[in-house]
Amino acid sequence: MVKLELVTKRSGVEETPTKAAVLSKIDKVVEEVGAWLAERQSKDGHWAFELEADATIPSEYILLNHFLDKIDDEIEGKLVSYLKKTQGDHGGWPLFHDGDFNLSASVKAYFALKLAGESSNEPYMRWARKAILEHGGAAKANVFTRFTLALFGQVPWRAVPVIRVEAMFLPKWSLFHIFKVSYWSRTVMVPLKILAALKPKARNPREIGIPELFVIPAYEQRLYVTNPTGAWLGYLMVALDYIFRPFESLIPKSIEKKAIGLAMEFIMDRLNGEDGLGGIFPAMANALMAFDSLGMSDKQDEYIICRKAIDRLLVLHDDWGYCQPCLSPVWDTGLATHALLEAGYTQENIIIKKANEWLCKRQILEVQGDWIANRAHVRPGGWAFQYWNDYYPDVDDTAVVIMALHRSNPDKYQKSIERGAQWIIGMQSKNGGWGAFDADNDHFFLQNIPFADHGALLDPPTADVSARCIGMLAQLGYERTDPVVLRGLNYLRECQEDEGSWFGRWGNNYVYGTWSTLCAFNAAGEDMHARHIRHAVNWLKYVQRPDGGWGEDCSTYWQHRRDEVKTSTPSQTSWALLGLMAAGEVESDSVSRGIKYLLNAEREGGDWHEEYFNAVGFPRIFYLRYHGYSSYFPLWTLSRYRELMKAKSKFPMFGL
Repeated sequence: MVKLELVTKRSGVEETPTKAAVLSKIDKVVEEVGAWLAERQSKDGHWAFELEADATIPSEYILLNHFLDKIDDEIEGKLVSYLKKTQGDHGGWPLFHDGDFNLSASVKAYFALKLAGESSNEPYMRWARKAILEHGGAAKANVFTRFTLALFGQVPWRAVPVIRVEAMFLPKWSLFHIFKVSYWSRTVMVPLKILAALKPKARNPREIGIPELFVIPAYEQRLYVTNPTGAWLGYLMVALDYIFRPFESLIPKSIEKKAIGLAMEFIMDRLNGEDGLGGIFPAMANALMAFDSLGMSDKQDEYIICRKAIDRLLVLHDDWGYCQPCLSPVWDTGLATHALLEAGYTQENIIIKKANEWLCKRQILEVQGDWIANRAHVRPGGWAFQYWNDYYPDVDDTAVVIMALHRSNPDKYQKSIERGAQWIIGMQSKNGGWGAFDADNDHFFLQNIPFADHGALLDPPTADVSARCIGMLAQLGYERTDPVVLRGLNYLRECQEDEGSWFGRWGNNYVYGTWSTLCAFNAAGEDMHARHIRHAVNWLKYVQRPDGGWGEDCSTYWQHRRDEVKTSTPSQTSWALLGLMAAGEVESDSVSRGIKYLLNAEREGGDWHEEYFNAVGFPRIFYLRYHGYSSYFPLWTLSRYRELMKAKSKFPMFGL
């Protein structure tokens, strides 16, 4: 492990290639990578690269099968191979490649492996068990893990906070209304409330348990529910949990039954076909377990479609495989289109034409999703992250898609562009920023409830998403004096970090946030020599590594570790370079060395080698590796460098 550090000198003397030689090499790489990317386009025009998370999702897939007694030994055998492969040197499982031991991920992985037939006496299982016990045992795992263990009878139900389905009755103005939390929390929690009410027990046909993972026997452990924040409000919430628990049995079953009916109505309205509830695995899995617990036949249409949505997430190879947390076709297609446009592909090219037509057909124009809770006056017009997720369009995806359509052919796609832009404008939060799926989803007191120990209950505005919206509006011709743009720019200035960077909520991390924000400022006509801009530029140059690249470890989401880096990566190097070029630094030494890193980095066809995770679902809890990032971002970066070096202007023309 090394720290991000200022590079003051480089050892050795090497011949500097001429500008013409560098551009010639870039031409060849861009042509090769562009062709590689184009070949991977689906027949209907979209791209969908793999989206990998940690061991938790494949573990939960196995746990789900055994809850339902729907065991598939062939598939589970492949997932077992993946779990073995991703075990860390510490004996447990990390949240990201080469990361630290994580207790909750390790408990689920161990339990899943044992359910799938692995002996607890295997050396790697003994190693994992030792690591888990050294970190306090399964009783110290997070709330979601303990909930799973309760379903399997491995811990008592008092191991999880009180979760009442009757909360579905709460009026919108109440503190704990379901629309006060983020979309992902909402879609996970509603079926979870049904399970909490019914308290079903997993079928678990092999009768597997994990008592060996508890320091104190699970049913003798007294205090499970803890304060997630350490704040006084957190302690109050824990106290209320313990006070209310003895009175749960007094709630009439008739009221509980009606509340379950409301929860089921919520789920059925948003079931989302083969794309699944919320388009995310945890929500789908909870929904399927709720269906089963309510006695729904596995021959019923809703049950079948829910199961299909889950199985679509599997990535299976000959002897190993894993389960994705969700699918990312709209995001991949939007970004891949940008990269190819930058590489010189035009709307006349069938590759771009097919991509744009596919994207246009995915625009959500009819369904008023959950976002109307705070923006009832706004017309639908966004795009989802997945193939379909009509109730939950994504602000970030929408901005990216609009910019791609506008770059391709603003006249042809005018209606789609205008409709999407109006939705984006309507989704601006009161503080001037944008969240990913909701407006003004910033009820931070909810982070203190015992259920929220994952710290990702909300969807407040963030710099990266806000920057994408500002960049989009600027590209469409909105002036920086426009009230929406002006408020957004003020928000971005206010949330700059002390050292000059911006936080990256959806990509790792400060390099991602800083790239996004510099692109927005450039597009909006900000003075790129202004103090706050140069502060950001200096930070990017400061954190460049000796090999010319950039890299940030996923551990930077812990404040005391925010400077950690293990290696340079193609994705993060691309973001840093795009950010510097947005600030007019195309001819700087830092950009030159970064371009050299990309040209010399290990690559197979159009895919640069990148093992490290490059994105985040929930900081400190859930991380992602977009397999497409190491292709289209380097292509985009090299292409932009080539064009700017040839152009009269040294600043990009677009919002991204």
